[in-house]
Amino acid sequence: MRMSTAPQNDTTKAPARGFWAARDLPTAFWLLLTVIAVLVHRSLPVPNWLMIHLLLLGAVTHAILVWSQYFSFALLRSAATIADRRAQNLRLLLSNVGATLVFVGVPLAIWPLSLAGATSLIIAVAWHGVSLYRRAKRSMPGRFGRTIRFYIAAAAMLVLGAGLGGWLARGSDAPNLVLAHALLNVLGWIGIVVAGTVVTLWPTILRTRADEGAAVGAARALPLLAGGVLIAAAGAAFSVLVVIALGLAAYFSGMVFIGVSLWRAARQAPPRTFAAMSVGMALLWWAGCVAVLLVGTIVASIDGGGIATLSPLVEQTVPFLVAGFAAQVLPGALSYLIPVVLGGGPTPVRVGTAAFDRLGALRVATANAALVVCALPVSSLMRVAASVLYLVAMASFIVIMFLAMRAQRRAKAEHQTLGEARRGPIVPEGDQPAGRRAGQAVTGLLAVVLTVVVCAAVDPLALGWGAQATGDADAPVQVVQVHAADMRFTPNLIEVPVGTRLVVELTNTDDAQVHDLVFENGIGGTRLAPGASERIDVGVITEDVDGWCSIIGHRQMGMTLTIVAVGTSDSTSADAGAHDHADMSDTGGAGAMDMDAMPGDGFRPYDASLPPLPPADGPTTHRLTLTVEDTVTEVAPGIEQTLWTYNGTAPGPTLHGRVGDTFEVTLVNSGTMGHSIDFHAGALAPDEPMRTIAPGESLTYTFTATRSGIWMYHCSTMPMTAHIANGMFGAVVIEPDDLAPVERSYLLIQNEYYLGGDGGEVDVDALAAEKPDLVVFNGYANQYDHMPLPATTGERVRVWVLDAGPNRASSFHIVGGQFDTVWSEGRYLIDHAVDTGSQALALLPAQGGFVELAFPEAGHYPFVSHVMIDAERGAHGIFDVTD
Repeated sequence: MRMSTAPQNDTTKAPARGFWAARDLPTAFWLLLTVIAVLVHRSLPVPNWLMIHLLLLGAVTHAILVWSQYFSFALLRSAATIADRRAQNLRLLLSNVGATLVFVGVPLAIWPLSLAGATSLIIAVAWHGVSLYRRAKRSMPGRFGRTIRFYIAAAAMLVLGAGLGGWLARGSDAPNLVLAHALLNVLGWIGIVVAGTVVTLWPTILRTRADEGAAVGAARALPLLAGGVLIAAAGAAFSVLVVIALGLAAYFSGMVFIGVSLWRAARQAPPRTFAAMSVGMALLWWAGCVAVLLVGTIVASIDGGGIATLSPLVEQTVPFLVAGFAAQVLPGALSYLIPVVLGGGPTPVRVGTAAFDRLGALRVATANAALVVCALPVSSLMRVAASVLYLVAMASFIVIMFLAMRAQRRAKAEHQTLGEARRGPIVPEGDQPAGRRAGQAVTGLLAVVLTVVVCAAVDPLALGWGAQATGDADAPVQVVQVHAADMRFTPNLIEVPVGTRLVVELTNTDDAQVHDLVFENGIGGTRLAPGASERIDVGVITEDVDGWCSIIGHRQMGMTLTIVAVGTSDSTSADAGAHDHADMSDTGGAGAMDMDAMPGDGFRPYDASLPPLPPADGPTTHRLTLTVEDTVTEVAPGIEQTLWTYNGTAPGPTLHGRVGDTFEVTLVNSGTMGHSIDFHAGALAPDEPMRTIAPGESLTYTFTATRSGIWMYHCSTMPMTAHIANGMFGAVVIEPDDLAPVERSYLLIQNEYYLGGDGGEVDVDALAAEKPDLVVFNGYANQYDHMPLPATTGERVRVWVLDAGPNRASSFHIVGGQFDTVWSEGRYLIDHAVDTGSQALALLPAQGGFVELAFPEAGHYPFVSHVMIDAERGAHGIFDVTD
């Protein structure tokens, strides 16, 4: 073996083959983090944002920075030097550090961190674009050398998109700016890079020659793609749908120019390897999603809608752009490129390629069939099951990638040891008999079909089974479009001639709330996220039929619909609608409750203690994440309910501070419907921070405590009574500046429960009738009878009390005790009185205060709401006082 002893300098040619950590490891790292985020997304802040950005900003962006440089050297017929490699390493470091800062800053709402990350990314990508431009200027390009311009244009798109993203991270979530950000980054940065790359990579993967017109088509496509993105982004920024449509039309036209040459190459050599099939399916999803956005924008513009009308369509389409396009084009391209750049000779490269092709048809078929299921109007169960199949199929690439790299490394070592290639070619799976690939594809499809069938058996309504639309199949059909928004169906009265089959096309046009539509004849649809639609075949109408939204409380808020059968003797025409719904009301009730029963073995009382505040030199900033969850909770011995909770408890966490303190609260909705939060401790316009957010979304609510008090916080999503009664409340304690220290401090929050069935949710009919089943302190009936609150004779005890309601007043009383201090709603009624006292603290819902006393002797001192029926319903506890 001959070794060069010449010293290396900046102009020395860098190694073109072999392992390169800065190139090869970060993509795998970001892909692995993406899979982990998908698995644990319920416990993450801003989970949808994280899952999308870990893939696009992490894995895909790193891959673009790496491979666009690789192609630039190849297409411009130049070689990377040591100086080029050093500069690229620094750019990759800047990019990945920037992405990391963004992934920390955005979920934690630390804008300086997010801004620093965005700045680092902008510097890295701008430097990347400049380096490509300079290389193109000094090189003699080959036939496809001008495709480098795609990479330069894409870099400019990311600079704009990342700058806009840095601004959005400050707390703005204006839908027009979010759309502009997505267009620049997904269709611009990623889409234009892919368009420029597949012109040469696609025929290379297929092992065929590029189409004769490919270079000309690419030259025509670039202005359309780049100009289209800029026009569409500008239209989004200024909320002009016509301009967005023009930009998308130009962009799609550019895709057509690229697609013609790709189609011709595929006709010469159909896709057979995993790399080809994965890239091919990615391109189809890309084209399909852009077409959907284009058509949707045109329709919204014709209908006179705005960005708010378009946003639901964008929110529905972006996940498929990510999962169908970006998530497939990356592993497809890497499956071809990694064996090539690892090198080692023909035999090791074939070994690596064969390993990457392992079960390729199975993986591609499973992933894409599962994605199609997710795109259909199916039940949540079916969508989750299909998502799991998709995740398994896609995540397997990470395992296969490491196995393939190891296999190729071993083949290289063996080849070097033997000094000659192995005899006989190693055939990739793509070159195996077509029957094997077909068998794998069929297996993948069957796995998805079987999953759909099992889910349909578990939930028949998911496929329209169970209650079926009735009547003559030849009956005339009337199709009516219904919109669900603002707790109303529009129209809410539908007149249908007797004997006519009614089909309702339901669209949820609400900003954040989930809705559905069910009918008293048993026909019903699925729950629809904002922007989603479905067709409901109600059947042949022979009599009047009532319909309503089955989401808790929505029907009681007036979300009902009446079908009037025109032509019957008792038809009620246009003023119909006052139908008796009592027979279909939500069933509930506590069942047989034993208020003297003992809690279960795992019972833990809600911690009623309120620790003293730590010393502080000035105002403090408190940061907290409140995650909305559906939580099965025991609310009395043997009685469980599914509560909607903040951080898994009812009441939610207590916020404790002083006047002047700032609270930065990140609300994450991991529930199954829209929720919100209203902090009474903050004085600010409610429009933005108190708005309802859909499942999977988050917002940051910042307020400064300017006045002392015990303040309620609660969900303000309508119907508010149902959300509060089902556990969505808590307290913010802001201590007065002159508050004297005490030996013990407790916090008690009174609330009512209107029990649904066992494990069910709030009974909204009992709530409307103001007939609570339980009235409790801190979320559980009589819990401090079973676990009394400790105190010592002679020590001063302060008890903060808040009435969270939503309906019942409270009269807090300690049996055997007298209050010498009573502070209610910001003022002292008595303050350390000597010869006067108080026996009860009277509170209406959302009012609070505190009382102070010293227990004179050892014993058990019950505390109650002296609205005695409520004490008997569970608003009861005990102070255990010892010497």
